Amino acid sequence: MSATQSTLGKQMQAPNLGDTTYEELRDRLTRGVYRPGDKLTVRSVAEALGVSSTPARDAINRLVADNSLVYAGPKTVIVPVLTEADLREITYIRLALEGLAAELAMERRQPEDVENLMEIQTKINSALLAKSYAAALWHNKEFHFLVYRLSGMPHLVAMIEAQWLRVGPSFYGLYPHFAEERQGVRNHQMAIEAMMDGDRGALRAAFENDIREGYRQLRSGLLDGRIRS
Repeated sequence: MSATQSTLGKQMQAPNLGDTTYEELRDRLTRGVYRPGDKLTVRSVAEALGVSSTPARDAINRLVADNSLVYAGPKTVIVPVLTEADLREITYIRLALEGLAAELAMERRQPEDVENLMEIQTKINSALLAKSYAAALWHNKEFHFLVYRLSGMPHLVAMIEAQWLRVGPSFYGLYPHFAEERQGVRNHQMAIEAMMDGDRGALRAAFENDIREGYRQLRSGLLDGRIRS
């Protein structure tokens, strides 16, 4: 191999800062770090992610092209606000995709996966007790996607993440009600028990219940104005 080929190979394998920034910003949207209607500037994104303005601008532009962010003015980019129709569509898709991923996950689960789920749920419970809902949402994604990745179908997981990218910013609207009623906690506990028992149907039902209850709460928030529409 020539020196030129070797250098080229290293460049191709080296992580691209623009890609890393895009993925990090995308991940934050799915976790509810940003909320519907929030304005994102190049400066705010650069500061939050510890990068310069160029990768921050590129990440914002890519997310606009993905329709994950939208222009509210000539130079104003915001997190889109879901309509009731949007929320309904996303929920139907999530029920189909996430239910399937949960069922498939049962075939590949290991004892350590159940232990990891329990550890994540402990972090969620602690965050809820402290009313740190941002932290609860951060760990909530870890809980769900630990199971979904066990499906062994990366394209399925990518499709699920695309829906979370749409609905993630609205997840903050679940609180404080979800924390007070412990709806999410119950559903997650059902999922853990199903994993322990090897019950595919129960595991799918636990995630579907979580999605449906979340939908009802978010829809109620849209209708009564607690969530911007």
